Amino acid sequence: MRGALLKFERASTGLATVLACAMLALAASLGLWQIITRFILERPAEWTEVLIRFSLIWMVFLGVPKAFRIGAMVSVDVLYRLSGPRLRRVFDSLLALATLVLLSVILIVGWQYALRGRVQTVIGLEGVTMFWAYLALPVGAVFSVIAVIGNWLDPQRMELENAQ
Repeated sequence: MRGALLKFERASTGLATVLACAMLALAASLGLWQIITRFILERPAEWTEVLIRFSLIWMVFLGVPKAFRIGAMVSVDVLYRLSGPRLRRVFDSLLALATLVLLSVILIVGWQYALRGRVQTVIGLEGVTMFWAYLALPVGAVFSVIAVIGNWLDPQRMELENAQ
């Protein structure tokens, strides 16, 4: 069971990371296109600014699960370094629980925002509603919950290993 869950977590966190990288590439490409249209063609494309903003929002919420998985988000370094293995496991459990509570709030409130955003159109992209921007919150929260559980089952504290 644990192995299957960790395998699923690796796949979902990997997917979220690939999608986050794609969103960064999209934002960079749209930024380049915006520069070309504004300063070379002298006909700015207003829609690019909105899509850059959307892609950056999605990039952040899809990139957070990787940070959770490698243990780089919430950290109590001093207490963690000074404590023994049993107390470290207690810290890991408390941090995971607190993070899961926060992610649950983000998931619920984000979904409510997304539903309310269905009627709000985006300036520059009149055919697109804010639902698609707000949807990044619950989607990112779901991926993050899986990553937090994966990190709790198989802790990785990469920021401590690389710290001097």
